Amino acid sequence: MKRHLAAASAATATAACLALLLAPGVQAAASAGNPYERGPAPTQTSVEALRGPYAVAETSVSSLAVTGFGGGTIYYPTSTADGTFGAVVISPGFTATQSSIAWLGPRLASQGFVVFTIDTLTTLDQPDSRGRQLLAALDHLTQRSTVRGRVDASRLGVMGHSMGGGGTLEAAKSRPSLKAAVPLTAWNTDKTWPEITTPTLVIGADGDTIAPVATHSEPFYENLPGSLDKAYLELNGATHFTPNASNTTIAKYSISWLKRFIDDDTRYEQFLCPLPRPSLTIEEYRGSCPLGS
Repeated sequence: MKRHLAAASAATATAACLALLLAPGVQAAASAGNPYERGPAPTQTSVEALRGPYAVAETSVSSLAVTGFGGGTIYYPTSTADGTFGAVVISPGFTATQSSIAWLGPRLASQGFVVFTIDTLTTLDQPDSRGRQLLAALDHLTQRSTVRGRVDASRLGVMGHSMGGGGTLEAAKSRPSLKAAVPLTAWNTDKTWPEITTPTLVIGADGDTIAPVATHSEPFYENLPGSLDKAYLELNGATHFTPNASNTTIAKYSISWLKRFIDDDTRYEQFLCPLPRPSLTIEEYRGSCPLGS
């Protein structure tokens, strides 16, 4: 009888171990030896999908409950089975509110990130101020927010549109510990960024007349350090305001960049290297390959 009980207990323990190993995300992470991988192996379809593998919830953050920025909305995966997630804070542009970048919240969060789309203190704030506000929002997210327990505070990134994109560069300059930066049709009077050590994906638009790529996105990219993991994506048939609406090309390459550098997930490098070729949606793509070298 004791032998039967021992065998049953062993079988139960084995089954429990198998269940743990086969839990969503755990098997992939274990097989790759990367504790930060989240979600199944990516495909062209999965990175272009409107929603990724994670169900997403959201919570509002009142401007009255924070300091240093104007409040916002946090989007986060509902599952806690995979542990904590990397996080991204996103700033809107000049005269805009978080509604102009809201589409990025659930789209990125469903791929396995905690995403904070913020309002700025005033809609007229300049890039240097927006950079400080991005960092203040990251600090709130990781230290005081109701979802702070879901965030890995060592794996953070920033994004922003227009002056928020300029603020993204300012934030990366001020906080070298950031893992990824993605400025979207960014505007800034400062064109040189030799101090930045954060892997940066600069996204411009061929039809941008407010922050023309020749005087903004291109010099931003060219004046990042040559040794940096960096890329320049110029959207084809796009304008300064293209990032304000759901866009598969922006999402695909932003997700891949954030996954590669916030999660150290090399499974996404296939979408970044070799360099994407010009297409109906890509006017030009430049970058450093291989990444992380």
